[in-house]
Amino acid sequence: MAKYGELCRALLGASYTPATVYQYLTEPPGGRTVVLRHDVDRKPENALKMAELEHALGVTSTYYFRHPYTFIPEIIEQVLSLGHEVGYHYEVLAKAKGDYEKAIGLFARELEEFRSLCDVRTICMHGSPLSRYDNRDLWKEYDFREFGIAGEAYLSMAGNGLCYLTDTGRTWGAKHSMRDAMPGAGAAPPSVATTDDLARWIGSAGEEGLYLTVHPERWAVDRSEWLISYSQDAVANFGKSILIMVQ
Repeated sequence: MAKYGELCRALLGASYTPATVYQYLTEPPGGRTVVLRHDVDRKPENALKMAELEHALGVTSTYYFRHPYTFIPEIIEQVLSLGHEVGYHYEVLAKAKGDYEKAIGLFARELEEFRSLCDVRTICMHGSPLSRYDNRDLWKEYDFREFGIAGEAYLSMAGNGLCYLTDTGRTWGAKHSMRDAMPGAGAAPPSVATTDDLARWIGSAGEEGLYLTVHPERWAVDRSEWLISYSQDAVANFGKSILIMVQ
């Protein structure tokens, strides 16, 4: 987690203004901007620690929680109290095994549960790498704006000229990413793999707009947690590499 703090300081030191997804879509700040997004796939307690660290640095960001896996009301409420945006990390098309009617009904019910805690204004699909279904395809049949949603964290951000980077697969190089990609977005050079690489690149790059997706479960609070998380990602990355080859 301390390494993430170094990354935030590198962004601030390079004069980037942090923005939530909703802020960027509705009132984007001028000048250098970084959209910070957190997909809380696992370990919501790590998300809270990350939110506290950001708050101490004066950084605001967006946290997308899954239902029911990381939908912990007391943690969500604490993240909100720190000034961050909370959104819905939906995966309903995968849950419904491609049944669009069932999926949209499930979306409405889960969104209502989120809105019992907070005013959800943006959503973000979960990659569901073991499913054949891309959850974003739900919006080929329906319109999320009919639910009072201002934007989807992939679909609504595409084409904005932001340089998109994600820590999916425990590397900023995105070589283990199956669906975590931004159509039409720029990418960091191949030399950016580790967080130290990214921090150095941020200090020297001339990019006006960055979009970083950070998964809190990958940012350990101690050595033992890091080793466990690293092993889990290694197994997952091996499985993804096989799935990518057979696609």
